[in-house]
Amino acid sequence: MSRRALVRGALLAGGALAVPVLGGRRASGAPALVRSGRPVLTHGTQVGDVEYGTGTVWTRADKPARMVVEVSTDPGFRRVRRVRGPLLTPDTDLTGKAVLHGLPDGRDIHYRVTAVDPDDDTLASEPLTGRFRTVPAKPRDVSFLWSGDLGGQGWGIDPSRGGYRIFDAMRSLDPDFYLCNGDNVYADDPFESQVTLPDGSLWRNIVTPEKSKVAETLAEYRGQYKYNLLDEPLRRFYAQVAQVQQWDDHETHNNWYPGELLDDDQYTEKRVDVLKYRARQAWHEYTPITPKYDKDGRIYRVLHHGPLLDVFVLDMRWYRDANSTDRQDFNDGGILGREQAEWLKRELAASKATWKVISNDMPLGIVVKDGTEGKPNFEAVSQGDNGKPLGRELQIAEILSFLKREDIRNVVWLTTDVHYTAAQYFDPAKAAFTDFNPFWQFVSGPLNAGSFPAGAIDGTFGCQQVFLKSPATANASPATEYQFFGQVSIDAASRELTVRLRDNSGAVLWTRAIPPHRR
Repeated sequence: MSRRALVRGALLAGGALAVPVLGGRRASGAPALVRSGRPVLTHGTQVGDVEYGTGTVWTRADKPARMVVEVSTDPGFRRVRRVRGPLLTPDTDLTGKAVLHGLPDGRDIHYRVTAVDPDDDTLASEPLTGRFRTVPAKPRDVSFLWSGDLGGQGWGIDPSRGGYRIFDAMRSLDPDFYLCNGDNVYADDPFESQVTLPDGSLWRNIVTPEKSKVAETLAEYRGQYKYNLLDEPLRRFYAQVAQVQQWDDHETHNNWYPGELLDDDQYTEKRVDVLKYRARQAWHEYTPITPKYDKDGRIYRVLHHGPLLDVFVLDMRWYRDANSTDRQDFNDGGILGREQAEWLKRELAASKATWKVISNDMPLGIVVKDGTEGKPNFEAVSQGDNGKPLGRELQIAEILSFLKREDIRNVVWLTTDVHYTAAQYFDPAKAAFTDFNPFWQFVSGPLNAGSFPAGAIDGTFGCQQVFLKSPATANASPATEYQFFGQVSIDAASRELTVRLRDNSGAVLWTRAIPPHRR
């Protein structure tokens, strides 16, 4: 089926592709004839939140159906275990997740997803297949990728340029999992059908109805995720690599905070506290986060990946205080909120893994301004005064001091957000605030969005810019080299952690190996 036919199908179905296969691959080599009345899996498959013996499989159908998953360690599916998943209903936009249990340690798992008519089990969809790797019980080499910022600043899917081509480079590395650090969609960023590049060539976006305006309704927020799932490299990647999903601001609105009233003429609904619930529902419906978190809408969590690694996923959006000049001398909830900050300290203290990776959707030590016209407000943690901790820095200072006091070592921070790649070393010997152990933060992104010049560095925590690659001008397109992802590898024998910062071709730009601290 041609790309034009796929897009036409998406438009006729309101953004949902009514075609036999999107994502994964067919269980047989040749296309199957779809019997009239059978359900169709419309947006491929995904797997997420893989931990000891368990993982979550996601899919979406074109009509109400029962989700069924077959699991095997054999790619030929000669021996399978069948898992009866949930009913896919309009309440969740026909999406659903099946949690797999009892999986073997450290193995490649092959799965096959089918949608079955709830009233006639002879009517079943054509299966889609996928693969993921389970968590090892004993120390084993670990490799994972991270990035974020997908489909932003007017740069959507251009099939003539390979679509979201960075995902093919990422898939070739065969990582254990992928950590999306936030801004997985840009709900506040409508697309034009074409954009003229500096060299005079055209960037041609696929455009769907939901990407023709800002998202305000639940259906429009859902449409942001459906849009990205039109991309072939993305679907191939999701079908073969497990995910850990996080969010930031653009899943709702740029730089939003609780209680905000938007001053944005594109919106008829100005209340962020209305929009954020619709955005969060769509996020949970379309990402393969474990369903236990869907019940209360929680996104922050810790994922245990064997003896060598724990991943702490933060939510620096839902619980934050209002964006401001950020110079108050008291901690009023900060960027995490009190409950999440206490949770983070407890979980870090309880961690038995060699390495503790904190996925922070907003950077430390980089000055990120709110950008609201006429207001000198700040969006992230630092405000650039280079002095003692103020505002949101107070909460981060509290956490850093806790890590030192409890002698919790081997903590690395990963972030995206600022649309360039960098390596930053936080050195108490060069800081205004000194009550912490030195640590690294690594920055990598965007996946497919505008790239921007580097932001200013704040010296409160002694942030040292060790490596940087960013464009000289704002909003460099994905046609340039300024699209990035990062790779983290842990060697099972030495327990050394190595970070590689890569561009959209997969080329390594910078590498650093970090030995573990041993007591």
